[in-house]
Amino acid sequence: MPEWFRRRSTTPQENPSAPPLTAPPSDAVPEGAFTKCVKCGAILYTKDFERDLKVCSKCGHQHRLTADERIEYTVDEGSFVEWGNDFVSADPLGFPDYQAKIDLAAGSPTGRNDGLVTGSAGIGGLPCVLCISEFAFARLGGTMGSVFGEKFVRAADRARADRVPLIFFCASGGARMQEGLFGLMQMAKTSGAVAQLARDGIPYIVFLTDPTTGGALASIASLGDVIYAEPGATVAFAGDRVASQAQTHKPPANYKTAEFQQDHGQLDLIVPRKDVPATLARTLAFFGLTGVRADAPTESVAS
Repeated sequence: MPEWFRRRSTTPQENPSAPPLTAPPSDAVPEGAFTKCVKCGAILYTKDFERDLKVCSKCGHQHRLTADERIEYTVDEGSFVEWGNDFVSADPLGFPDYQAKIDLAAGSPTGRNDGLVTGSAGIGGLPCVLCISEFAFARLGGTMGSVFGEKFVRAADRARADRVPLIFFCASGGARMQEGLFGLMQMAKTSGAVAQLARDGIPYIVFLTDPTTGGALASIASLGDVIYAEPGATVAFAGDRVASQAQTHKPPANYKTAEFQQDHGQLDLIVPRKDVPATLARTLAFFGLTGVRADAPTESVAS
């Protein structure tokens, strides 16, 4: 029989000349060098992934950002000044492990006491006040507790005093159940602050990111003068389980997406992440507020 028809061994023990079938050393691939897309499963080179603002180059999925990443990707370099981080959540219900989660998060590298980050910044050279909800904070899903509500209201007050627009990046599961009614009442408290913005002619710009659900969507996330959203963001009041129990008809497959909300008139525009700074800069320029304080002379405001 010719040599090329013979079945050959593929194991190193039976074929000594074969290369060893061993895995490469663990240090051959540095830890964190690659990132897996949570949607399509593609393996992405981390440096390229971060260069692309954490957007998958294969399927276009926009991964969730931390508040610090959102600030880095959006505002003018060095312009963000954070304030309002001296509030600490109470534990009115003595909810199991709630205080421990808050304390652990406060001891993290960010050192923040709540999932809402507030401060002043510039975008395209124009001033604004920023509120950015941190979905991952203390594994509480960006929920609205008493500190969240207080920080939002104070940010709105600052925007009114400085006469600059308020921009809110929302990523929230709604009211914080660990605080009971104290969490639920933040829907009304923050909505009242938005009403005061409208009364004083201060623009309120909302950016819906993944996910925006529950009480947040039912209150401040739906009250913007302009409402933007990221592509593919989950935007819905309730998830599949609750929706299936509450509705007699099966909802459309894409009912939880920003695209569905835009098609039904619930938001103004879906903006890819790379276009967010330019889009917000144009929006701020359209409203034309340049940071004149409320107590300035009338003629200065008019100018």
